[in-house]
Amino acid sequence: MEILQKALEARSKKVNKVETTKALKKPMDVYEKLESIAAAGYEGLAKEDSAYFLKCFGLFDKGEDFMLRIRIPAGQLTYEQALRIGEVAQTYANDYIDLSTRMQVVLRYIQIENIAKVLHALKEVELSTFQTGVDNTRNTVSDPLDGLAYDNIIESKPIVDRLEKHFIENPEWISTLPRKFNTGILGSLSNSCNIFGHDCCFVLAQKEGVFGFNIYLGARVGVQAKDADLFITAEEVLPFYEALLNVFKRYGYRDNRNKNRLHFLLNDVGISAFIEAVEEEAGQTYAKAGVTMVQSQNIALGANKVLLKDGTYAYKVIVPSGIFSGTDMIEAAKSAQTYGSGHIRLTYDQNLFLVNIPEEKLPQLEESPLVAKYAAFHNLYFQDMIACAGTNTCSFGVIPNKPDAVETAHFLNSEVPLEHAVVRMNWSACPKGCGVHGIADIGFEGCKAKDAEGNRVDGVHLFMGGKITREAREAHILHKALPLDEARHHVKYLLKLYAANRHRAETYEAFDDRFLSRKYSFQAISFYTKINYILNEKLGLGLFFDLNKEPKSGRREEYELFTFGLQLYKLLTGEKRFDAVDGLAPNMLRPRKIKRDEVSRLNPKVPPKLSEVVYNMTHENKSERAQVFSELLVALKEI
Repeated sequence: MEILQKALEARSKKVNKVETTKALKKPMDVYEKLESIAAAGYEGLAKEDSAYFLKCFGLFDKGEDFMLRIRIPAGQLTYEQALRIGEVAQTYANDYIDLSTRMQVVLRYIQIENIAKVLHALKEVELSTFQTGVDNTRNTVSDPLDGLAYDNIIESKPIVDRLEKHFIENPEWISTLPRKFNTGILGSLSNSCNIFGHDCCFVLAQKEGVFGFNIYLGARVGVQAKDADLFITAEEVLPFYEALLNVFKRYGYRDNRNKNRLHFLLNDVGISAFIEAVEEEAGQTYAKAGVTMVQSQNIALGANKVLLKDGTYAYKVIVPSGIFSGTDMIEAAKSAQTYGSGHIRLTYDQNLFLVNIPEEKLPQLEESPLVAKYAAFHNLYFQDMIACAGTNTCSFGVIPNKPDAVETAHFLNSEVPLEHAVVRMNWSACPKGCGVHGIADIGFEGCKAKDAEGNRVDGVHLFMGGKITREAREAHILHKALPLDEARHHVKYLLKLYAANRHRAETYEAFDDRFLSRKYSFQAISFYTKINYILNEKLGLGLFFDLNKEPKSGRREEYELFTFGLQLYKLLTGEKRFDAVDGLAPNMLRPRKIKRDEVSRLNPKVPPKLSEVVYNMTHENKSERAQVFSELLVALKEI
């Protein structure tokens, strides 16, 4: 472990303020005083309690009230638990619930005098809020249809329960880590919980005929976990995980909180050295990685009903942006009990499943008040959408976010209605990335932008090309700082390409792999959406620049730029920019010498700046042409 010790010493010149706060007292001392704190109100709340210790138990002071995270291991709720959450939300939380990407429930607007009552009510049905904030092991996610779906090989919930009992209920583990620690355990063939997006990922694998888990480590916002080249059996998960946490607790950095996640330690020492330390801590050498079995996106993507192993169904209730209520949770509990097993499964994409519904009861369920209320959102654009809390409830938020996601989904459904399609659109209200926009087909990160008049408005950085099949991949940024109104149109044009060129039932991710990103550079796609926005929304010309008419470019930006210019010239003027020469090969073209304002002269509706852009794209002298799309995109901003 010498290399880890040296890395720690290099980063131990100072300790961050949170570590100083953590040394003041034990978290359980604060927890045990919650009744007296509630009775005394804010006057009985020490500064460090509000700033740190209460967060160990999911309580976040918002100034006038509290937010509370409820831990839902693997996202599984019994009838009694769902009913109690709904009742608590109705009574103490303004009837408001957020469903989160960690398959949890978030309550808001809880008054300080009601904290103890809320926690007691939850504890009665074996619900905990322990370790859902700050430097703790956060809620463990898994397949929402764990143990039920045809593609589930290893049931993960029993493993999760062992981890919960060993770590979460043990006061000795509360607030001992250098930074938060996210964990996912997936025993299914489809990636239904963003399995590669956690500090520690147990991913279904097989080795020499035995099913177990390959280990991936070190994800954070904008970075997917890396293969640790280890194979762990289900029985080995607990001792391996304990050894891993002990090593991270001992050698993890405690200086700069922005660089204290496991990811940064792994970057400095290397995964092999870290694993060597974990094996030494565990007193065991683990097998090398087997074959990762995750082969597809979530089998429930784009579907409301999923046939289960026992012949019953799971019914997916789409909850736009995860905005739910206590009243609806009570109704969900009752529907689950009336039509199925009484159990509810929360999903990482902020929806929920009612499970074990017999086929003959599906028609009755679909006519129930809960399903009828949310039936309007059973379309492509709400089906697989994620949106974290925005400015209304989060101090880090830059844009409202949840309302923006809902409004955009409605807009896209009216502009590009699609069936039998899957597009994952994820929204984060700020760079923290709680909406996991980086692994979306189309991702949105909240920011401030400038509109046409130069005013600061709500905007987004637009991302494209995230992957969640097999090994995940982060998306590429397509446009920076677009006003929201403009961003919606850029997405519209991406979806028009998808609609026109996809194979039947092909997901957007598969379409991107097969056609879009394989055929064109991201710069070319960026130009495509921008020029169509200008031609139609800005200038109202009613002309569509159709990307799929161009020959394969080999993703060479210089070639793409020139051929796009030729098409654009023809589209705007009705004439060819270059003429074929009789007697020569078809690819031998004779340039027509033109002026910068040629396109505007031939089509007075075209502004001079756009004419100049086309001129720079198609200049008869190759050395005079624009070389990269970025300089053209800057010029197009002036239109």
